[in-house]
Amino acid sequence: MSVSKGNDTSHINATEDCLHRSLAKNIKIIKQTLGNSDDIIIRQLVIDEAQNQSIAILYIDGLSDKTAISDAIIDKLLLNTNDFTIEHIKASCLTIGDVKDITQFMTLYQTLLNGDAVILIDNCVTGIATNTKHAKDRAVMEPSTESVIRGPREAFTETLRTNTALIRRKIKSPNLWIKSRIIGEVTQTDVSVMYINGIASDKIVAEVLARLDRINTDSILESGYIESYIQDAQLSLFPTIYNTERPDVIAGELLDGKIAILVDGTPFVLVVPALFTSFLQSAEDYYQNWMVSTLIRALRFFGISLALVAPSLYVAITTFHQEMLPTPMLISIASQREGVPFPAIVEALIMEVAFEVLREAGLRMPRTIGPAVSIVGTLVIGQAAVEAGVVSAVMVIIVALTAICSFLFPAYGLSNTVRVLRFPLMIIASMFGLFGVMFGVMIILLHLCSIRTFGVPYLSPFAPFILKDQKDAFILFPRKALLTRPRLINQKNMVRGHRYIAIKRRNQRDG
Repeated sequence: MSVSKGNDTSHINATEDCLHRSLAKNIKIIKQTLGNSDDIIIRQLVIDEAQNQSIAILYIDGLSDKTAISDAIIDKLLLNTNDFTIEHIKASCLTIGDVKDITQFMTLYQTLLNGDAVILIDNCVTGIATNTKHAKDRAVMEPSTESVIRGPREAFTETLRTNTALIRRKIKSPNLWIKSRIIGEVTQTDVSVMYINGIASDKIVAEVLARLDRINTDSILESGYIESYIQDAQLSLFPTIYNTERPDVIAGELLDGKIAILVDGTPFVLVVPALFTSFLQSAEDYYQNWMVSTLIRALRFFGISLALVAPSLYVAITTFHQEMLPTPMLISIASQREGVPFPAIVEALIMEVAFEVLREAGLRMPRTIGPAVSIVGTLVIGQAAVEAGVVSAVMVIIVALTAICSFLFPAYGLSNTVRVLRFPLMIIASMFGLFGVMFGVMIILLHLCSIRTFGVPYLSPFAPFILKDQKDAFILFPRKALLTRPRLINQKNMVRGHRYIAIKRRNQRDG
């Protein structure tokens, strides 16, 4: 660590990265490196007036617990008048639970900025880091984006340790392991990889850690930053990493052999590998009758199909394939479109763009007036457009039905993908009719078949088709029938429960 003196420039290098014996020199370096910031508190205590030896407690105001520093550190040090060695202070003076040694300035800065207090002693090249974090934390509340009728009502917060604790409350296993990384040269963001040892694939865990280690950036402010760096198929509209704010969902994914990535500062946790079926399954599916859940999943698959192709089918049929419609319906649609000055594709684009604008406006407006403005705006604009003859009434019905189906997705990321793909499908339908729609759908399916997420096929278990995994894909079997985990995610611990593992081993031994 080289330090500026006078007008010299301060730089960090490898030659002076260790703490010095002089307390005054250490404090001077720390002040200059941190810019003499007003929130850095340095409390010096004189321990030997004859030899002019002192000790210093450093912390950042607002990040550290002042009460804990005063009661558990300063008071205890003032009561000690004999021995001020590192070993004696850690063994007999401090009542803080987590205590670590510090020998380098960079470790000291990271400790301070994490909210811990640091103790420096004169004539000693080792400091003490004490766990005194006091960051303000948002209370555990209900999920705002994944609400359910039946199920837990808790959601992740912006604090990393709170989120890991929520998961450990559900999975009380010593095999639930956490690997931590600090990513971002400036933000120094804590990132944790969570998985169940013995269930998760060692190869996928190593790949996740390797991709995190390859991230070279100055800032990580949200889990979306991590997602953009480590995801497969960077040019694809389809999300290959699942995110959720529900601890019960993360617990279920971990038990399936998947890996969770938690980022400090965001309530959204990432899950890899994420399959296409993950975005169409809800946590509530497993909390109610399996036949009801199967019906709801069928509705979701039907909804995604309708939200994707309904406007393009309307454009293709009204433009090229009128003979497919019954005569009374054809006459009704023709009479409605009699005064419309635009072709069907322009009519559909106008209504779809108008609805997307209203939806985004409703999301960005203040919460008290957003829903009212979006609902009133949709009704007023739709009714006025029909009465003015700009669009037909059936087009308003198609757009409304498409919008309702787009809200069936449990995962918001897949909903955005369908919203984007809807427009090129409408354009190709206006050019080639139903043949264009089928061609566009085939291109989408082929693209989905080509995607792999951390080595796992994205459309698994449909492509490749795995018969045993169909019990929790399009349909949902009763809970007692879900005895095995997804085959392509992990192949070393396929059977759920020790009883079934013992039965399997006994059958293999006897067979």
